[in-house]
Amino acid sequence: MPTLDRHDDVFVLDLGDSENRFHPDWLASVGAALDEVEKAGGPRALVTAATGKFWSNGLDLDWLSANGDQFERYAAGVHGLFARMLTLPVITVAALQGHTFAAGAMLSLAHDVRVMRADRGFWCLPEVDISIPFTPGMSALIQSRLTPRTAHEAMTTGRRYGGADALAAGIVDHAVAEEAVRTTAIELAGSLAGKAGDTLATIKTRMYTPVLEALT
Repeated sequence: MPTLDRHDDVFVLDLGDSENRFHPDWLASVGAALDEVEKAGGPRALVTAATGKFWSNGLDLDWLSANGDQFERYAAGVHGLFARMLTLPVITVAALQGHTFAAGAMLSLAHDVRVMRADRGFWCLPEVDISIPFTPGMSALIQSRLTPRTAHEAMTTGRRYGGADALAAGIVDHAVAEEAVRTTAIELAGSLAGKAGDTLATIKTRMYTPVLEALT
């Protein structure tokens, strides 16, 4: 399950050491961590990291297949996480040390900055290959954070981007060695911790108003 630690002005949210799929309990745990980050005062920033092979593989399809009657509530919770991360009143940095797929990839796009491992791991939107269309909110989020060319390719082909390719396509901001992913993310977040506050939240909210309307 996700855990939250603090290193000086930087909160580090570790999503876990499994596939880190969006089980309802997992979503609740992430939400509680964001509550703590949001309520803290003073300079602060957030790094969202993980441990192991995966950053996040997105929706918990096994849970969904067993709880299809709760789909609308579940989808609202996922959309709510995207919207909250997109407008959090602190700078957010996703430290992508492993595979980042589907809704996990969308969660990474809801962060302000992305740092990815250069040599291994993929960033991918495989929905076209698994016959799950993007919701309007998901489409809006992806298209707001990627260039039209990259969004079209990623959404319609399910291409798997390695670190160097993701950097070239503008999906991530930095591609670094495995051992530098988390430290680079923490350094970047720390340098921007002074931006935290209501003004930052207002800027983000106004910048992404159409996306937020689609997500909610």
